[in-house]
Amino acid sequence: MRYYLYLSGAKLDMLYGQIPAGLMRRLAVEAQLDLKVLKVVLQSPRGELSDYDRLALVESYLDREFDVSWMTGPSSWFRGDLDLQIAGYGSAEGPVFMAGREGDTVVALIGSAHHLVGQRPVPEAIPVSHSGLPSLFRLLRDPPEDWRRVYGDGSGGGEEAQRQVLAYTRRLREPPVYCEFLARRLLRSTVVGDDGRELEIVVGTPLYVAQADEDQER
Repeated sequence: MRYYLYLSGAKLDMLYGQIPAGLMRRLAVEAQLDLKVLKVVLQSPRGELSDYDRLALVESYLDREFDVSWMTGPSSWFRGDLDLQIAGYGSAEGPVFMAGREGDTVVALIGSAHHLVGQRPVPEAIPVSHSGLPSLFRLLRDPPEDWRRVYGDGSGGGEEAQRQVLAYTRRLREPPVYCEFLARRLLRSTVVGDDGRELEIVVGTPLYVAQADEDQER
């Protein structure tokens, strides 16, 4: 069982709606859904399922049809488990930014804060999605006022985008939470850090982020 911190309903709806109906039964078996859920899938491939059952089907489909890789060598979809600092609780209409580092790889995840579990505003209160690169770079250049008080006035304006991601990550003050995640890659690049070491910057937008056990096998 997963303890979810973030689950993107928008991505889940979009991806689930594109799964071929003919594959649903096979995916339900591969995802090891219980017999009751399997019966619903068999009777109506688009029947009413919980978000978590639909997520299991989407994950199974992505694993079957795409090269889902690890975060240190990310393809279009990538998984990871990492200590993440999560900034964005407090304003359900704004962005959420999650970042962590493993060795020479810095992972930054960007999404909309209303997908944080426990923050579910009415749809009319959500003005814009924050799951793309343009939203990320707006955040880096012009952070919300409540973020300015915590992280400062931005990371340099004229700096290249990858360095802005790195600089902003260093400004985070939140305690890290050990998480597992599945994300869509938005950007992968290499920069040279202040210590002269080459760092790989991986930016993605998550389908889900869940708190993980630190003693689990990687």
